[in-house]
Amino acid sequence: MTNEPLSFPRRYARTQRFTSGAPRAFTVSPDGSRVVFLRSSSGTDRANQLWVLDVAEGRERVAADPAALLGGATEHLSTEERARRERSREGGAGIVGYATDTAAELASFALSGRLFTAELRAGTARELPVPGPVIDPRPSPDGLFVAYVAGGALRVVGAEGEDDRALAEPEPATGPGAVSYGLAEFIAAEEMGRSRGFWWSPEGDRLLVARVDDTPVQRWWISDPAHPEVDPQRVAYPVAGSANAEVRLFVIGLDGVRTEVTWDRARYPYLAHAHWSAAGAPLLLVQARDQRSQLFLAVDPDSGATRMVHADEDPIWLDLFPGVPCWSPGGQLVRIADEGGARVLAFGERPLTGAQLHVRAVLDVSADDVLIAASAGEAANDPETGEVHVYRVNELGLERVSQQPGVHSAVRAGGVTVLVSAVLDQPGAQVQVLREGKHAATIPSYAEHPGLSPRVTLTQGGAQKIPCAVLMPTDYDGDNPLPVLLDPYGGPHGPRVLAAHNAHLTSQWFADQGFAVVVADGRGTPGRSPAWEKALRDDLTLSLDDQVEALHGLAERFPLDLSRVAIRGWSYGGWLAGLAVLRRPDVFHAGIAGAPVADWRLYDTHYTERYLGDPAADPATYAKNSLVTDEGLSAPAAGPHRPLMIVHGLADDNVVVAHALRLSSALLAASRPHEVLPLSGVTHMTPQEQVAENLLLLQVDFLKRSLGLG
Repeated sequence: MTNEPLSFPRRYARTQRFTSGAPRAFTVSPDGSRVVFLRSSSGTDRANQLWVLDVAEGRERVAADPAALLGGATEHLSTEERARRERSREGGAGIVGYATDTAAELASFALSGRLFTAELRAGTARELPVPGPVIDPRPSPDGLFVAYVAGGALRVVGAEGEDDRALAEPEPATGPGAVSYGLAEFIAAEEMGRSRGFWWSPEGDRLLVARVDDTPVQRWWISDPAHPEVDPQRVAYPVAGSANAEVRLFVIGLDGVRTEVTWDRARYPYLAHAHWSAAGAPLLLVQARDQRSQLFLAVDPDSGATRMVHADEDPIWLDLFPGVPCWSPGGQLVRIADEGGARVLAFGERPLTGAQLHVRAVLDVSADDVLIAASAGEAANDPETGEVHVYRVNELGLERVSQQPGVHSAVRAGGVTVLVSAVLDQPGAQVQVLREGKHAATIPSYAEHPGLSPRVTLTQGGAQKIPCAVLMPTDYDGDNPLPVLLDPYGGPHGPRVLAAHNAHLTSQWFADQGFAVVVADGRGTPGRSPAWEKALRDDLTLSLDDQVEALHGLAERFPLDLSRVAIRGWSYGGWLAGLAVLRRPDVFHAGIAGAPVADWRLYDTHYTERYLGDPAADPATYAKNSLVTDEGLSAPAAGPHRPLMIVHGLADDNVVVAHALRLSSALLAASRPHEVLPLSGVTHMTPQEQVAENLLLLQVDFLKRSLGLG
């Protein structure tokens, strides 16, 4: 036995990056009396329980405990559920998602492929005997029924477990594909932020249901070479330039009556968002394949006909945003739009915000105001580097709800706001319950303390004022220049420069190994302006230019040893690290490319075509932005040679391991020595505790060897 404390890498992995035990997924009842949320019992327990907070009494209780409901049995996940969790990057266990009726009296959730409901006032939970494995169960607004998906069919059952039946069953497949009802297709869940495939009517008498036929999508095989006795997994992957799944939409009544929703699917094939509330007709956002035009459509649920409410066009691309489009209680269209060089909140046809704010999401819409998340815009007096705040907005102006510098979000209903705040000087996130703006309760976190505090400076680097975070070793005395490690994501959807403690834990651990760590959010990263994000169109390599500019700008103010510079990254960041050592060896002396997108022709349609267009129409653009082509390295690797470690999970179905293998083959053909670290059984995430720990340790060893450090 040993009482030696666990290392930071082991604790980081064991605690799911110190997120286990933290409350999340909040729902506020419309009368403001209860807050429903998920939280596991400790910082090392991955299994989430369903909790209810009585706001008036400030008392919490468990409404559903997976250990009790499963009787201590091991949780089993279907292939479909594993895929859903991979799309959402869900690393937890137990109850990882739930839905409630309108009154937040009844909750439903899937657990080990079985359907459970919880009466939130009584605090009792039970299983409903239905066919499985169950996916995405959702109560009707009145709480009388629960709809769910099983075996590709949309089914409904009474809330007491009676009269279970299929409302839509998949037709037999005519080819290699499959037809399903009520599920989001790969491209919607991975890239559009739409994880759902069905929506209840406000009256609870019918549903809006997506029918997905993935027959047109090409098939790939994901195998596990470490287990040759296991059949490869066959997946439908819509690679750039190829066919997507065919998505249709139906209104289906509980009486079985089915009406197809019609729109110009040939021109607008992407179903990006759906919304159905008591404030208006079902609302759709449909998008063109090139993502330069989109329509907001109102649906007549009786006929299936649609009418255009609004249309958007953009010569570069149109982004999708959380929480919109939706109707206000008064029937106004609420959306986020790029107007006048700013990202604004639009209410009807009128913008309610200007260039001082960069709107990120709509959190709630009431009769009095709209609750949004936003960062400082280009016209703000203070750039507020790394901060995201919550604001109340209406036609009279705006009010900031969150005050402390940090990253904030919120959920609101019935005069109660749950404000979730992550700040630099405290680990994790603090959850306050506010009633009419005044503190009513705190929801505690059981997450473990990381045991280290980032020594981080949030600043800007280079002539473009690139948002940056600079981290120094905890015990650094400031006398000698330090070898530098760039630790970016560096691209769309993934801001890394955040005014939040836990966002910098891994970077600080690397800093404590003897590095000055630099994190830079160059062009393409969200949170500044539409022009900043859209500068990458046809040229993702600008991400590398901005890393170099930020590095050199910071070196004028920080003790950075530019003769020893390394870079590490994962996914887009892995591509960026590979690009750095191959094309800018004058700046970078070593790189670690984790799950890199080496050939953009092998990545999915909605993401890749947004930035690079159609590979058949412009192959030169794809070649310029890729690390490899069919002929080998996409550009002659500049000298001198720099060490490169390539890391990739063999079970990755998002950035498939073919990227790493093609990059390795091209490097070998070009006589470029490199290291390859295959991770057996690992997907795009690395949830396995020992794998995640040793991966960090091996990276440090590689960096020190490559930079000649002792």
